[in-house]
Amino acid sequence: MSDTKNYFQYTENVFPVISAHRGGAGTNYPENCIATLEYTLSQTPAIFEIDARLTKDNKAVLLHDKTLERTTSGKGKLRDHTLDEIKNIQLKDPEGNITSYRIPTLEEAIQWSKGKTLLNLDVKDVPLEMKAKLIKEHDAFHHVIFTVHNAGEARFFYDFDHRSMFSAFVKTKEALVSYEKAGIPWQNVLIAYVGSESTKENKALYDLLHQRGVMVMVSAAPVYDKMERREKRAEAYRKILEDGADIIETDRPAEVAEAIKEMYPEKSTKYNYWKTEKMKN
Repeated sequence: MSDTKNYFQYTENVFPVISAHRGGAGTNYPENCIATLEYTLSQTPAIFEIDARLTKDNKAVLLHDKTLERTTSGKGKLRDHTLDEIKNIQLKDPEGNITSYRIPTLEEAIQWSKGKTLLNLDVKDVPLEMKAKLIKEHDAFHHVIFTVHNAGEARFFYDFDHRSMFSAFVKTKEALVSYEKAGIPWQNVLIAYVGSESTKENKALYDLLHQRGVMVMVSAAPVYDKMERREKRAEAYRKILEDGADIIETDRPAEVAEAIKEMYPEKSTKYNYWKTEKMKN
């Protein structure tokens, strides 16, 4: 636990971290798929934002949408299908190609990630208590954290188990203050998500978070990842870091890794934490 907290403790010399949005999907590799997580890790060290939803029989599986059509060969709402039925459905890649991969359960993802990487569970329809109990059952607080949109959600997980760690929405100074008023220790906030656009105007907020030892994350997925030219995307990724952020969440983890290495060639060999024995403790 202390290794994970120490790694995400902000310092002036912190090396940037890549968070692969929904696993970093690409051709032949669907989003929220364990094979995709493995493929991303073969290209670059990364942590992973994933989504969990419930089936008809209340089993947590990895899926972003409420419905099946966009990302699978199935039809209708996930909630109308049991886990056994879901296991017969194949996943699609971002181009709509049907692959041989199936929808994994959240439990399978948790078991897979131990000793490999860190998972960030986004907020969907899985009740907070169910997620917390599952992480506790697998003793996974060391390598699984919770996305929280507000201080109330963070307080729930922290009260459930003080080992709970967070990727917290902190888009304003007021939000920052709300976590402090709720009594959430900043050492449990591994990541502060500040939004999807990086501007110099955000520097005051970045400074407040850095003073508390918290790493700042900007999501490139909705804006910068969608730029048409690769060169422009690389410039945007580097600017995010130049503006003061420490973590880039992206649908293009390999591209971001390349852009980072161009900025910090002398440090690239240090960006290897998730392949060490630390995550196996």
